[in-house]
Amino acid sequence: MWFPTDAGMRPGDGSMAEYCLVPADEVVPIPDGLPDEEAAALGLSAVAAWMALTWRAGLRPGEQVLVLGAGGAVGQVAVQAARILGARRVIAVCRSPEAQQRATTAGADAVVPLLDSDDPNTLATRLRETLDGGADVVLDPVFGIPATAAAQVLAPGARIVNLGGAASDSATFSSATLRSRSATLLGYTNNALTPTQRHTALTEIFTHATNHTLHVTHTTLPLPNLPATWPPPPTPRHVVRITDVLKPPSVP
Repeated sequence: MWFPTDAGMRPGDGSMAEYCLVPADEVVPIPDGLPDEEAAALGLSAVAAWMALTWRAGLRPGEQVLVLGAGGAVGQVAVQAARILGARRVIAVCRSPEAQQRATTAGADAVVPLLDSDDPNTLATRLRETLDGGADVVLDPVFGIPATAAAQVLAPGARIVNLGGAASDSATFSSATLRSRSATLLGYTNNALTPTQRHTALTEIFTHATNHTLHVTHTTLPLPNLPATWPPPPTPRHVVRITDVLKPPSVP
């Protein structure tokens, strides 16, 4: 478990305790009909995807969205959220065949494979061939070569929202490219959200999940199996089910 700090995120002890104190404004009810495991799989990854598209990118109905790293938890939610928010076309970029399948299942109109041999120009060429015009919004949890390539296929007034560096901590952008398209490069972190924003985002996400329009591929593990399966592979997401938890003692 990771905890927010003023400087970012840090690991913390105690998050696997039977009981914990939580501020009232940090609690979001899970709707009836939504399994706890599904809510946990969505979690803050879904918040990041949802808020990056709505709050930072200001996605508008009819725009075309390019989702990098679309096979991960953030990417899967981003593909589905873009659909919910009215995108006319959603293009996904993924590396492995398994990730490509997850992006397709999430509802991407097309999936562009990311190859080990790719440089920004070769990837940008395939993106152009797949996009219907330029990308209005790029959701980027990977940075590196995919982000550099995506910057070459932007529509006028496009927004790139970066919320991770899974591929690299750096990327190269042409000043001429950004200026000629009046493009905006934005950063995103869940730490910048107010409690009200987090509450509202999770409420919207859980509502869509209850209606079966948001889902993240995940595997549920019983707690006794944890030592043999931790740390899990990056995908699919692992959710640990804690059973036989005692009821908390009454508080005077």
